[in-house]
Amino acid sequence: MSKTLRLLAGSVTFLLGAALASCGGGGSVVTVGGQPISRAQFDAKLEGTPFARNVLQQMVQEALIEGYAKDNNITVSDADIQAREDQLKSNYPGTQWSEMLTARGLTEQDVHDALRLQIILDDALARNVNVSDSAIAAYFNRNHAAFDKPAQVCASHILVPDLATANRVEAALKAQGAGAFAQLAQQYSVDPGSKARGGSLGCFRRGAMVPAFDRAAFSLPVGQISQPVRSPFGYHIILVSSRQPAVRATIASARDRIKLTLVQQQEAPLIQPFLQRLQSTATITANDPRFASLFPTPMPGMAPAPPNAAPAPPATSPPASPAH
Repeated sequence: MSKTLRLLAGSVTFLLGAALASCGGGGSVVTVGGQPISRAQFDAKLEGTPFARNVLQQMVQEALIEGYAKDNNITVSDADIQAREDQLKSNYPGTQWSEMLTARGLTEQDVHDALRLQIILDDALARNVNVSDSAIAAYFNRNHAAFDKPAQVCASHILVPDLATANRVEAALKAQGAGAFAQLAQQYSVDPGSKARGGSLGCFRRGAMVPAFDRAAFSLPVGQISQPVRSPFGYHIILVSSRQPAVRATIASARDRIKLTLVQQQEAPLIQPFLQRLQSTATITANDPRFASLFPTPMPGMAPAPPNAAPAPPATSPPASPAH
């Protein structure tokens, strides 16, 4: 699992509940040979599976976290969410972030919703988390290379299935100039991921692309259009728009990312006890008897969870090595 997905792991479970919740409403889900499968039939089938219990529990936890934020005047701004997402995106050069979301069936809004919950949890558990400057420095020294930024190129391409089409596109570009690249990409490219962006692949490091494409992109002068480059996907016409030199990381440049990692490592064992305490003191009524056992009646005399508190003791030190 990638570092970015681990950073999201504390929040992504809630996305499942949000996705299922969006399936409400009437009508049919699909029609097979003229026979509709109604949404009610589909929902009833889902609700009878163990998966439904997990999703319902996650949806309840989401509601409990939102309620905790309201009760304790915790606000999360769009800027807070964007700053956290930017930290995560730094691990996904070029188009890898959008490709990761697409592969997992997630949207930017799903990520924003998950990060909002994570930020609320960070606030709630802050008193039990302590990341010192010395811990950050030690982590940086052990993992310095992971924070160095390698040289990158920023490029666009037009992918076509055969050499004849590639030659035709190359000739059109020579006649019209690089300014026509985006238009021709939208007209000819068979790469759905970049076509809508005028062929843009964003910026990427060496080795991120297949070997033939990689060699061409890193040897091509800025602004020059390549000859057709063959790869297992077809033929590429490549345009490099800019280059970014390698940058050696410093503690200052890596500090926020390291702190986020260490905070979430310390929070991991605290989250579930905190959520259990919220649930044990909340009024939750299971209107469907199949889910009654998920939400037992709160015990008399139990006080609600106070602000910035968790039932588990604070973690004393970060793990000795980074997760991979």
